[in-house]
Amino acid sequence: MQILPFISTLLIAISAVLVAVGWVLIIKGKKEAHKKAMIAAAVCAVSFLVIYVSRTIFIGNTSFGGPDHIKIYYTIFLLTHIVLSIVGAIFGVITLRHAFKENFEKHKKLGPITSIMWFITSITGIIVYFLLYVIYEGGETTSMIRAIFGY
Repeated sequence: MQILPFISTLLIAISAVLVAVGWVLIIKGKKEAHKKAMIAAAVCAVSFLVIYVSRTIFIGNTSFGGPDHIKIYYTIFLLTHIVLSIVGAIFGVITLRHAFKENFEKHKKLGPITSIMWFITSITGIIVYFLLYVIYEGGETTSMIRAIFGY
């Protein structure tokens, strides 16, 4: 089922592109188009999360299949990505909440920070995908803890 990691990575990439489009739209003063782009970005991100969590629960996670001498670097990179993605998602929810409550002052302050975090999260997620499925052949599919730390 290698298609699921590809689809979920594609969704994250699309969400980042939509955030960038939304950023350009708001700079141009196109508020309604900005809102639609950002909602679409959020839908893509939530769709990613549903696929990722479902895959983790029902199938497991793929462990790193690359050379042992770079596994520690991959693990540190992966953990950094995971922490950033959690923080980015929390910021995303808060930023969207401010927008829907029409608290635009706070939304304006958090939006650029959230966007930058999301761009970094998306890029690191794509790199993780390439390291697991393209550059190296994925390792065994196992529990999340075992896949990350090798226990």
